[in-house]
Amino acid sequence: MPAKVNPTEQRKFLKNILRPLISRAKKGKVQLFFVDASHFVQGGFIGQLWSRTRIFIKATSGRRRYNVLGALNFASKAMTTITNDAYITSEQVMRLIDKLLIEYPNQPIAMVMDNASYQRCNAVKNYATLRGVQLVYLPTYSPNLNLIERVWKFVKSEVLNAAYISTFDEFCSIIDNCLCELSSKHLDKMNTLVTSNFQLFDVPIRESLSTVQNTQKTSKAA
Repeated sequence: MPAKVNPTEQRKFLKNILRPLISRAKKGKVQLFFVDASHFVQGGFIGQLWSRTRIFIKATSGRRRYNVLGALNFASKAMTTITNDAYITSEQVMRLIDKLLIEYPNQPIAMVMDNASYQRCNAVKNYATLRGVQLVYLPTYSPNLNLIERVWKFVKSEVLNAAYISTFDEFCSIIDNCLCELSSKHLDKMNTLVTSNFQLFDVPIRESLSTVQNTQKTSKAA
């Protein structure tokens, strides 16, 4: 869990802001998007398997990065993206807003996103206001409330783990194809992953594993 997470603020945000938005999205009253950027670095993505003999998979040399700024539609599970191999900046966020307005004309749009500076800057806020798009910022240190994080993990496990991809163009294409198929080929899995069930951190927080172990030893001794 994030070290600086505030469970109380997360629960308040979920109750007062996020769940009402999700309810409206289910009724078709708003197009609700979860927004985040993922930086896929071409190389070896570790996968797991059981084998009697050791198996070697080729790993690509180099560290080229494919940046994907995505907006995941909560209702349809479709993904809208802006991509590059340089940097994600406020310019890409504003381009994403424009792309959503084209794809969902004359419909209310709400975008849930974290507090990255290129998303929370005045340029993006002013542009969203001008274009009539609602920006909803998560509490700090709350990746567990951003459903698109589950999709990034899914993409890696589905097409990148333990896979040898020889060229950067092929690497980008494989990621793009997987994202394009979220609302079709992978819809059943998305309906399981992208739900209104959220991980919260209301359990007692331990400073370290040794604290847990010491507590367990004390309990056994008692």
